[in-house]
Amino acid sequence: MNLQTKISIKKSSSHLIDYSSKVFLVGSCFSENIGNKLTYFKFQTEQNPFGILFHPLAIKTLISRAISKKHYTDADVVFHNEQWHGFDAHSKLSNVSKEQILQTLNTRLQATYNDLKSASHLVITLGTAWVYRYNETNQVVANCHKIPQKQFSKSLMSVQGICEVLRSIETQVRGLNEEISIIYTVSPVRHLKDGFVENNRSKAHLTSAIHQLLEEKASLNQFNSFYFPAYEIMMDELRDYRFYAEDMVHPNALAVQYIWNAFASTWISNEALKTMDVVDGIQKGLQHRPFNEKSEAHQKFLQQLDSKIAEIQDRFPHMTFK
Repeated sequence: MNLQTKISIKKSSSHLIDYSSKVFLVGSCFSENIGNKLTYFKFQTEQNPFGILFHPLAIKTLISRAISKKHYTDADVVFHNEQWHGFDAHSKLSNVSKEQILQTLNTRLQATYNDLKSASHLVITLGTAWVYRYNETNQVVANCHKIPQKQFSKSLMSVQGICEVLRSIETQVRGLNEEISIIYTVSPVRHLKDGFVENNRSKAHLTSAIHQLLEEKASLNQFNSFYFPAYEIMMDELRDYRFYAEDMVHPNALAVQYIWNAFASTWISNEALKTMDVVDGIQKGLQHRPFNEKSEAHQKFLQQLDSKIAEIQDRFPHMTFK
């Protein structure tokens, strides 16, 4: 008996991720779920230098400022609740020192430029089409930093507006790095604070805009941008609340693992999949806690583990293990 409606996803015939790839991930918190998996398996990855970015305009702002090297100044930060905040960044970058937050923002801006320039793959995860505009400056913000909501205006980006933003991102990124492959996903996290209907409208706008862009590119015989159906897997294959965390909004660890398995089987080369098994064995070995650390058996286990680490580091010098 089949108790699931399975989504058919074909393995990409080209542009696959392997251990020579450099993957840059940006966007909603689900990009960090995938990024953390790639990091665990020791791929060369960088993710969300400005923290989680939920909507397309926030991602465009980061990429545009990084590529144009438009540094942040005093005018770009605001003081609230005894901290300085950047409207383009997540609250985890906020700081009691104005000088420190500006230094952090500009350092990460330069790092973003370097990462985009050298990346083989860019993974963009869109979370919502709802945006907040700071009334005082008319700026669309990435994060409201718990400033009173009355100081912001909320609006839903249109499908065409999102498509224009994605088109701009592609143009800028490919102007810097012509060979990069771009993978779009829609986050499976439901933004229910916006409302059930509002969340569905938002996800529909995001999905429609991505596919409108991909259809445009296909008509021009440009096949270096792709879509991975993370949202659809969550909504259709994992149609059960047992796959959600306690907040009933975020995918739980089992769901993240399930979607990661689908991503890996679609986007990671067969040779890299074999190496992942070796890395996984090393990672589990490093987490092992013996009953007797001084026992002969444990010392032999450590020697074998060191040998495996040395062997794989000889093949992939970028790998480090703690």
